[in-house]
Amino acid sequence: MKKIAKTLSSILALAMLLMLAACGGTGSTSSPSPSPSESAAQEEETDVSQDNGGEEDSSDAEDSTEPEDIAEPEDIAEPGDVVREETGLTVIDGVLIMGTNAAFPPYEFWDGDRIVGIDAEIAEAIADKLGLALLIDDMEFGSIILAVTSGKIDMGMAGMTVTEERMQSVNFSTSYATGVQAVIVKEGSPITSIDDLFADGANFDIGVQESTTGDLYTTWDLEEEGLATIFRYNKGADAVLALVTDKVDCVVIDNEPAKAFVAMNPGLVILDTEFAIEDYAIALSKDNPALLEAVDNALRELIADGTVQRIVDKYINTD
Repeated sequence: MKKIAKTLSSILALAMLLMLAACGGTGSTSSPSPSPSESAAQEEETDVSQDNGGEEDSSDAEDSTEPEDIAEPEDIAEPGDVVREETGLTVIDGVLIMGTNAAFPPYEFWDGDRIVGIDAEIAEAIADKLGLALLIDDMEFGSIILAVTSGKIDMGMAGMTVTEERMQSVNFSTSYATGVQAVIVKEGSPITSIDDLFADGANFDIGVQESTTGDLYTTWDLEEEGLATIFRYNKGADAVLALVTDKVDCVVIDNEPAKAFVAMNPGLVILDTEFAIEDYAIALSKDNPALLEAVDNALRELIADGTVQRIVDKYINTD
């Protein structure tokens, strides 16, 4: 009996296998599972496709990004401007960039939110002649020459005196102003010449108008050398009053105002020798002779027609 049962069980199992085989032969709609190697290949292909798509999207996004807005020439100067066509040498097309240190009245200083002064107005007149817009960049005085030589700005104007040292780095335009620093003393003063201020052991009190050339020169040449103490006043008249009342030993100030102050205050005199004589000019890059020529020609015309002198007279007076 056991053998018969075992035989029947075997026959039934075989029958089931045959039936399953017959079903498989009809064709299944399911896909066979891929092998591990085939799965890895498919995943790598999918990843590559996705990466390429990402790069293409990134490139498209980069191409569509607009650069930071910069004023087009037509926005700031007339199209077809002759100077731009001939030179094209300003840092920004259609714009003349002037570097300055706006703490040097009356040549350049802040008036509210604007930089004004002799240099600012002369620069504006030059830009107008060249058909360019003027942009003034306020910076440290010691950075102006470097800004010119590095091409950051087109020119430097800051009551800048022409010196041999500076001429090694930049070209200078025609001089547009001469500054003479005079020394006012009381009659009978122990200061009889400029040499007395520079003598060994000198220790004078000097009055100046704050931020003027007189302030700068006396600070550099005397105070920093331990030869004087500088007293700075808001107005030239205040410095002269300090001299009259014996609060300072002398006053260093521009020559023209000095003449008027002496005329109004008996007992004051101007020394025969000047403290300093300065030729002010515009600094431009040695690598840009065409711009130097254009600026210099415009400046010469403004000097010849009296524009420069009118600007100087507007800011330098005896008040």
